[in-house]
Amino acid sequence: MSVVKELSPRPASTPAPAAPCFGSHLSVAGGMHHAIDAALRLGFDTVQVFVKNQRQWRATPLDPAMLQLWHERRAAPGFGPIVAHASYLANLASQDAALRRRSIAAVDDELRRCQALGVRYLVLHPGSAGEQRVSTALRRVAASLDRVLGGRPAPDVMLLLETTAGQGRTLGRSFAELGEILSSLRSAEPVGVCVDTCHVFAAGYDLRKASAYSEMIAEAQRCVGLERIRCWHLNDSKGDVGSRLDRHEHIGRGRIGLRGFRHLLADARFRGLPMILETPKGQDERGREHDAVNLRRLRAIVRRVEGVEPDGTQKRPRGLPEPPAPPIMA
Repeated sequence: MSVVKELSPRPASTPAPAAPCFGSHLSVAGGMHHAIDAALRLGFDTVQVFVKNQRQWRATPLDPAMLQLWHERRAAPGFGPIVAHASYLANLASQDAALRRRSIAAVDDELRRCQALGVRYLVLHPGSAGEQRVSTALRRVAASLDRVLGGRPAPDVMLLLETTAGQGRTLGRSFAELGEILSSLRSAEPVGVCVDTCHVFAAGYDLRKASAYSEMIAEAQRCVGLERIRCWHLNDSKGDVGSRLDRHEHIGRGRIGLRGFRHLLADARFRGLPMILETPKGQDERGREHDAVNLRRLRAIVRRVEGVEPDGTQKRPRGLPEPPAPPIMA
């Protein structure tokens, strides 16, 4: 069955997977298969990649030899589903008809690349309204998506609209905006949602509070349907709640803090979905790769939520200590 047809929620009786599916956005420099090599070395369950240069409209065809290496690595037991992120150049909401046509062609091409690579999800920013009314821009996004999906360029790949921080005139700062796009679609091909923790926090959803997290999920259910949420981007936030600042920080080192991630990682409804780190790269002061450190923090939160000792033995669940307040950002 085509992946894009699997939009019904899991039956309530279906047990949640034992652990979340953690990954990171990794570089494809030197060959796309290197991203999977790095993900496996770091201990991730999946990976997110760009399937073309995200700063250029044109792209060279996928190399057959590279494709073979990619698929060999992709076959690692238990690895996936793999996620791709679309180019930042595309703006399906643009008032400029030529730019909109170019954006539609670019998304179509990326979907075809994902199909060839066996990538299940393509994450796409909804776009920017510019000088037009937000309601008009949202309808333009839906019309552009209908044009992309009308030709069914990639039947096994699902487009995911990403939540945004709401900087400037960007669209997708609320589940209501995403819901307006989804409800305006005429295409029979379903479109899903990717939730970015930094973005929703900066847009005003306070993940640090259990009640606010529950209210956010209830709003997502009303506006888009939880069955459409197919991926999470796990990023702490340099900016405070409602700041509209799209600046990612390491897990537990930003304004969200460890407690905010605990609410999500304790939510069995999202277990098994790819959860992708987009935190800063490099090494910490002890020479450890940031991705590996962030992964350990996430898995430690999961152990605390599930009441499991580091050696795998069961213990009585207990809450996380309140993390120290982050420093005031300039």
